[in-house]
Amino acid sequence: MKSIDKIKSVSSGVALVAVIEKLLTLGALVLVAATLGNKLGPVLGLPGELGMIVGWSIAIVYDALWIGSLRMSELAIRQRSVIGMVVTLGLSVVAIGVSTAALFVLGHAQVFAFVPAAAAAFMGLRLFAGNVLADPTTAAQIAKRSAADRNARALAAADARHLQSEARTEVLTETAGHLAELHRQTARAEVLTMAQAQIDKARAKAEKTLAEADKKHGAAARAFMTRDLALTVSRPAVTQQSVTGVTQVRPQIEGVTPQPVTEDEPDIEVEVRQAPSQHAMTLEELAAAARVETPQRGVTLTDEQLDVVLRWLRYSMEPPRSYRQAQEAFRGEGFQGGEHRVRRIWGEIETREAEAVPA
Repeated sequence: MKSIDKIKSVSSGVALVAVIEKLLTLGALVLVAATLGNKLGPVLGLPGELGMIVGWSIAIVYDALWIGSLRMSELAIRQRSVIGMVVTLGLSVVAIGVSTAALFVLGHAQVFAFVPAAAAAFMGLRLFAGNVLADPTTAAQIAKRSAADRNARALAAADARHLQSEARTEVLTETAGHLAELHRQTARAEVLTMAQAQIDKARAKAEKTLAEADKKHGAAARAFMTRDLALTVSRPAVTQQSVTGVTQVRPQIEGVTPQPVTEDEPDIEVEVRQAPSQHAMTLEELAAAARVETPQRGVTLTDEQLDVVLRWLRYSMEPPRSYRQAQEAFRGEGFQGGEHRVRRIWGEIETREAEAVPA
């Protein structure tokens, strides 16, 4: 319905231009004929009715010249003939100029001198619309397709803005998640550091207390544990008739002679020759069996990765490494982990070994 309405509106507009063109053309013919018809006869030396007829004929010929030239230019425009358009439009311009000049010089009202030019302008507009521009039906289809193209471009621009906004939102959300994880890890590290400091302080205090107790009571405690204890008991004399007497039981404890106590000798580690185990698993194989990521050097390891690294260091040598040897190898390999965590996980490994050995 909208397309039909547009076609009707365009058609009505073209029809209105054609009506105005015909009225202006008729007015130009009448003005030129009335102005020049009575004045060209005396100018040419023809008085009376003969001069009027000749003057009117010349005036009508000039008007017919530019009207006919414009009409014939329509054929040249349709055929796309450049020469035809130049000739016909050139004659039209000359004839209109002569008619306009005659009306301007000889007319009674100079304001009407440009009526031929206005009529020619409306005629040219109709010719242009009818031969250069598309017809109303085609123009409506073109307008419909142009509207569809504009709508498609508008939708594409809206989609592009939506995708850009969505991408920006995703980046902001991901960045916020990373920042939250960073803050969580920072808080966790601060708490663990504080807890480790408290644990180290408590351990140092306990070790100091044990050292002081050993220094103060160690010698007496060892002497007491190594004393000789003797108990003498006499049997009662028993007859068949009755009990004649019971001797008193007196425990006799021999005197304890304090033994000289010497200081503990430092532990002397017996050097044992170790060699790489031929059947040991690699670090990657142990990590795959434990279903954890392969531990990387220079990065703080998780408890599961620490367990894998310590088992690998212990059982990669024959006989297995001790805790001190494993700790040195652990640092030498470039792995990172807190001392308390390494000691705790090493204890778990030894516990599992003890449970696996049959009683």
